[in-house]
Amino acid sequence: MASGSGTVQLFFTGTPSEETGANVTGQTGLDATSHIEAWFQHGDTASGNGADEHEEAAALCPLSCKFQSPGQFQITAKPIAMLGTGFFNVHFFWSTNP
Repeated sequence: MASGSGTVQLFFTGTPSEETGANVTGQTGLDATSHIEAWFQHGDTASGNGADEHEEAAALCPLSCKFQSPGQFQITAKPIAMLGTGFFNVHFFWSTNP
């Protein structure tokens, strides 16, 4: 079974926040059958945003993951009512069954 994990940063502009995303590359073993997840984690801090802002993002900003090609996927953030701007950390995990 192949798997991978990591953290990327998303950058939100404007208030209210607009949709944004990030491409994750270099994930050896990732393929179209892989299960991919992404989440905001309370306790994280990023330039200008602390743990409270990351917790708010988790409640008000759904994340989706889309396989793009072997080794690459995209994380998209679609804020519902989030007012945060700037950088936010997003964690990811993926796995493929053998």
